[in-house]
Parts: sequence; C-alpha cells; structure tokens
Amino acid sequence: MKSQAINQAFEAELKRRFVNDFLDLLILQLVQAQPAWGYNIIKKTEAKYGVNLRHGALYPMLNTLETKGLITSRKEIEKGRVRKTYKITLAGKQLLQTYYSFLKEQTSTNKAKNWKKAK
Repeated sequence: MKSQAINQAFEAELKRRFVNDFLDLLILQLVQAQPAWGYNIIKKTEAKYGVNLRHGALYPMLNTLETKGLITSRKEIEKGRVRKTYKITLAGKQLLQTYYSFLKEQTSTNKAKNWKKAK
C-alpha cells in the first residue's frame, strides 16, 4: 500500500513538472485534439493533469505560440460572448511529431537496456 502512495506522489510530481516545463507542448496537444479557448485549456489541464494552470502562465504562452506560427486564433461569438479560439497549425503539428519521435527514441528498448547497464 505504501509503494502505491509513493507511486501516486511521483506521478503527481511528474504531471506538475510536465505542465510547468512543457506547457507549450501541452497546449499544442490540447488544441490539436480540438480547437479551444483559454478557459477551456485551463479546465482540460486541470482534469487531465490535476494541475491548476494560472492565466498568468497560459496567455503569455498562447501569445508566444501564435507569434511562432504554431497556433492561430480566431474570435468567435458563443452565447453572446466573444471567445478567442486557438487552433494548431501545420508547423505546430510538425513540432508535436518531432516531440513524439524524440520521446519514442528516448524510451526505446535499447535505450532502456543501456540505461540499466549504466547503473
């Protein structure tokens, strides 16, 4: 039972670090699945990772991603409210694909064997 609690604590820590360190990739993953607005991204991050994403972290990152051409935004009116909806671009999709390829390479069986040998 104690090891399960430790594993849960490690998982929570990894999720928090992922959101903090890879916020750009997290946003790209979320808007690739479905275009979203800021508040929606915050709620999805909370549901998926259990991390409260602050507006002060999200909106500057959204602006940076848009400046880099990785996402686009469009103002839409929904239920009488104007929302800025974000969508991934081709360049954003290519960045995610590169990220997935890198992760796959780093977690391949040969890498894992070499890591165990180094211990």
